[in-house]
Amino acid sequence: MRIGRTADSDRTRVVVLTADVEFDRSSRAIFGTSSQIDLNVVSGRLTEVGDTLDVTGASVAVIDINAERADEVQAMERLMTRLGAWPPVVAVTQNFNADLARIFMQMHVADFLVKPVAAVDLVRTCARVAKKQSAGADPTDAKIYTFLPSVGGAGVTTLAVQTAMILLNSAGPRARPATCLVDLDFQHGTVADYLDLEPRLNLAEIEPRPDRLDRQLLEVMLSYHASGLAVVAAPNRPAEMRSFDPDVVTRLLDLVSTNFEHVVFDMPRTWFSWTDSVLLGSNKLFIVSETTVPALRHAKQLVLAIKERLGDGPHPQVIVNRFATQMFSSGLRRNDLQQTLGDSFAGCIPNDYAMVREAIDRGVPLDEVRPGNKITAQLKKLVLDQPVARAAADRSAFGLVQKLVPSLAK
Repeated sequence: MRIGRTADSDRTRVVVLTADVEFDRSSRAIFGTSSQIDLNVVSGRLTEVGDTLDVTGASVAVIDINAERADEVQAMERLMTRLGAWPPVVAVTQNFNADLARIFMQMHVADFLVKPVAAVDLVRTCARVAKKQSAGADPTDAKIYTFLPSVGGAGVTTLAVQTAMILLNSAGPRARPATCLVDLDFQHGTVADYLDLEPRLNLAEIEPRPDRLDRQLLEVMLSYHASGLAVVAAPNRPAEMRSFDPDVVTRLLDLVSTNFEHVVFDMPRTWFSWTDSVLLGSNKLFIVSETTVPALRHAKQLVLAIKERLGDGPHPQVIVNRFATQMFSSGLRRNDLQQTLGDSFAGCIPNDYAMVREAIDRGVPLDEVRPGNKITAQLKKLVLDQPVARAAADRSAFGLVQKLVPSLAK
């Protein structure tokens, strides 16, 4: 059974569950002084009262959990299943590690704090998660499609651009879903060049004050294609090898994913500190490979590395790009690809380099060069004809992952 939300326009109800006397006292001191907050502190362990905890009408629930106990983690999972989408839950623990953070993300915990918790941090966290999810209707997830190269020059950008166009037109011209293509290669990205657009994202301007990044500022930094596709891309800086503050990047991704129905990420080969959070937030994760033995080996190694690193989160699928079959050829055949890649093999994209080159040179999608081409047809099967999996972390978790699991980037 899932508990729905109820609204009270005059007061904000905060439910705190804790068996920690000190955290009980500090919670009452923090929230109890406001006449606009209806505070309900429930004393007891999560294993004892979690199954019967009443959160009716609550704006946010703060759950103090002893994460070192397996029964407490199981009780938290039962509670999250019972609550559903509302109210948002803030978990408070004595310590954390990568495994715990991954479990919380899969439960869709809204945020996470580690004791000792400063009063200002608790108040701000509760206000933020309640505000983010309090807009009358239950929150909906953006569908995230991520393209990751196994080798350089595999054609990731071409497939990402065409996928974004497919998603943009998936409901027809009269009801186009809001779709955004994000170029995450901040040093060598080519999405803007492929679409003949001016890149407008300036992360260096945002980095000193990431809190300035809101929907209005995002709109200033968006580029729009004539088709209506929104593009987030930064100017190339090939001589500047720098790493941006991961909080800035994940805040940007969080904002994009909450303002568009479909988001396509064009990923760089380099693994950054924010890469894990992007992959965990993806509904579909495609690794793009060439039809060569080294590229396929790298793709298989990348699949295994992602599964080992991120556990049951994303399920990477390998797209073999520029695949061509010729009679009496000694080259790789489809059966060879299936045998090498196993269950991770998604399919092949046919080779038509001349058409792709013309589309790139003109800054237009492939269908404008040749309507009904085989590349677009095959991509539609991979993108539209297969069910979209639920992401391991919801759209609000991009920043949360980075905050909780810095150890994953090491």
